[in-house]
Amino acid sequence: MVVDDAIRDPEPVVTEDQRLLDTSAAADAPDFRRTDSWRVLRIFSEFVEGIDALADVRRAVAIFGSARTTQDDPYYAAARRTAELVAQAGYAVITGGGPGIMEAGNRGAREGGGRSIGCNIELPFEQKANPYVDTLVNFRYFMVRKTMFIKYSSAFVIFPGGFGTLDELLEAVELIQTGKISHFPVVLYGSKYWGGLVAWLRDTVLASNNIAEADLELLQIVDTPEAAALAVMAAKH
Repeated sequence: MVVDDAIRDPEPVVTEDQRLLDTSAAADAPDFRRTDSWRVLRIFSEFVEGIDALADVRRAVAIFGSARTTQDDPYYAAARRTAELVAQAGYAVITGGGPGIMEAGNRGAREGGGRSIGCNIELPFEQKANPYVDTLVNFRYFMVRKTMFIKYSSAFVIFPGGFGTLDELLEAVELIQTGKISHFPVVLYGSKYWGGLVAWLRDTVLASNNIAEADLELLQIVDTPEAAALAVMAAKH
């Protein structure tokens, strides 16, 4: 089965994540360097590399959103402006380092005089780092990259996006809900885009007693870059 032809090369590359998680991808690789125990060492080395690169980051805002967002999209302009504002307030900006909203975030950070960080990931299609990244860290494994976002961010600002964006959003609120990390702002940009999700969480998930009212309050929805920046700065991280 082919998944989402629009984001894949005609001959997709087998990534290290696939080799680790998909048993069929490793079935014909008897070389000990391709075994899971060897991959644990590579994962460990990625943690070391990421921590070394970002150890001096004290306050940062992670900006998430679709890689497919074009430069003429209003959300691109909003992400760029949001990043500029938080950079002017002394925050670094961390993105996935790729195109779309990620590019807008890194671009705005640079324009605001802040540190622009990209945590790029190996994908089954080529994703080059955008030209606005000052500090670039490349990862093979999603688990390591996701840890870096959580560890070094004081807030998440989440613009419209797809499955990857939803993954980052829900993981953040889960970690806050379960007390695995300190409470920090999780800001959803665009009530028109995110309103349906929040309504479903309220009317279905909360109504079914699967979350608490306080869990729903972990999410903030804003519609201007100024409101997004204020939500970040109000936490005083």
